[in-house]
Amino acid sequence: MKPEDKAKRLRIYISSTDRYEHSPLYEVIVYEARGYGMTGATVLKGIMGFGASSEIYSNKLWELSEKLPLVVEIIDEPDKIDSFIDHIKPYFDKIGKGHIITVDETTIILHKRGIKK
Repeated sequence: MKPEDKAKRLRIYISSTDRYEHSPLYEVIVYEARGYGMTGATVLKGIMGFGASSEIYSNKLWELSEKLPLVVEIIDEPDKIDSFIDHIKPYFDKIGKGHIITVDETTIILHKRGIKK
């Protein structure tokens, strides 16, 4: 991707406790993105949030489970994002948990590849 390229940003809002089969859902999504040839993926951990249930989750010391909001973010070419969404939708049909997936248009300002060590 080059500067000024049009791209799409995919955001997947889930919980840190969401699982697909026996793996954390966020890991499944990131590994699927890598296998699918996406440019990259980032998992962002929220410190507080609530969803459709209106139950608030936060990282207070006295809470026994660390159920926190997560956002998996992927930026890539529009066609690749659209195709990847179709690829991962079946995972969300199977987990039965609350989530939201959004897509918006974005513009690449700078994209520099890192050097593998």
